[in-house]
Amino acid sequence: MPMRFDGFESLLSFQARSLPHAPALVYERGEEQQVCTYGELFLLIQQRAKALRAAGCHSLGVLCDGSFSCIIEIFAAVLGGKRVSLFNENTPDELLFGQVASAQVDCLWGDGELCEVLSPYIVKEAPGGAGQILFFTSGTTSVSKAVVLTDKSLMASAYNGSALLPLTQADRLLCLLPLDHVFGFVCGLLWGLSCGAAVALGRGPRHYGDDCGFFKPTALSAVPLLLGFLLQHRAINPELQLVLVGAGGCPPAILQGAKAMGLRVHFGYGLTETSSGVALSLGEDPYAMTVCPEDTLSIAPDGEVLIYAPTCLMQGYWQHPEDTAAAVKNGVLYTGDVGRLDEQGRLILTGRKKEMLVLPDGTKLFLPEYEGAIREALGREGCIVEGKTGPILLLEGVAQDTAPLWEKLLPLIRQRPRSQQIVKIDFYGGPLPRTASGKIMRWAIQRKGEQP
Repeated sequence: MPMRFDGFESLLSFQARSLPHAPALVYERGEEQQVCTYGELFLLIQQRAKALRAAGCHSLGVLCDGSFSCIIEIFAAVLGGKRVSLFNENTPDELLFGQVASAQVDCLWGDGELCEVLSPYIVKEAPGGAGQILFFTSGTTSVSKAVVLTDKSLMASAYNGSALLPLTQADRLLCLLPLDHVFGFVCGLLWGLSCGAAVALGRGPRHYGDDCGFFKPTALSAVPLLLGFLLQHRAINPELQLVLVGAGGCPPAILQGAKAMGLRVHFGYGLTETSSGVALSLGEDPYAMTVCPEDTLSIAPDGEVLIYAPTCLMQGYWQHPEDTAAAVKNGVLYTGDVGRLDEQGRLILTGRKKEMLVLPDGTKLFLPEYEGAIREALGREGCIVEGKTGPILLLEGVAQDTAPLWEKLLPLIRQRPRSQQIVKIDFYGGPLPRTASGKIMRWAIQRKGEQP
């Protein structure tokens, strides 16, 4: 059985005692692999935590670059009693400025030039909050809110995942996902460390095509777009056995392609508000997910998925008490996702409450389900349905003859009530805008469509 740790220090100290000479982190230095053992890792983090305590800052913002030094800084800041806010250094400037300002940090770690650019947004007196870790959501809305988690809730989430899908000390988990995303932090880092496995630190997007060959992992966590890229470019190493997919809906073709290569593929569901994992597929059906041991799921009368996760639940949205009260009622998180529980109690997601189109006749159309049927009919992935007076199909790419598309869609269209039938096919003019986790940003598409 996996160990349950009550925080980062508990994890690091235990593994340092139990596995002092075992590899903890593997990373590139000078075009060669460098190994840091669990004993060395804890010592480095303790030394950095001591320096941070002496520095006197209360709230540290980390511009995450996925490096060895970045991981040391995050762990050390928590052990040093700081409130930590995680930012993606590649976030567009305007959004990043707003995130740093709203997080109220009094010091920054990361790229020196970027820290200098962000210096006007650093506050002189930051509120405390030892052990708090802020993750900014990356959903499909234009407003990015910070979710307040803790090292204790993140370790509880890592235990949840490890209990259903354990790794061994012989495993090497490749971390390719951004650490400022809770799925990347928990399933790309803590999952491996909590099991005593080695975690290989990816070298950034430029190396997605060759990191598997360089590090030779046995396990990998990935968002659907990344897994699709690896399969398309045949960038999977022979040693890889296990892939955990999450942070967005995964097309069946990607899952089937991974299985065709002999990989064990598991699909996970989780939210930033629950410190990542809530349910995980264990059987043949990747969309029927077993609920994690410390969570309880129920389905509201309107189909909304409700989660009771006392050990993993967020403390709230940073300085947004009204939003927190709307999302969490009596300790239960109202997810906004729509789903059902099968006869075995497994979760099957069917859509998202917020991703629906209110049609002129007052009926509501759940877009993920409709778009999934359209993708299957057309044999193409990049599509979205929108429209205020009737459903319009917007396709990824540049304009082309729509007659063949209408021909493929007609059988599907004729099965739908008149109000749900596609009235127009249009093209976006290029790739549809997506978040870092691969979700289509509906709000950005709608905003573009509103411009004259």
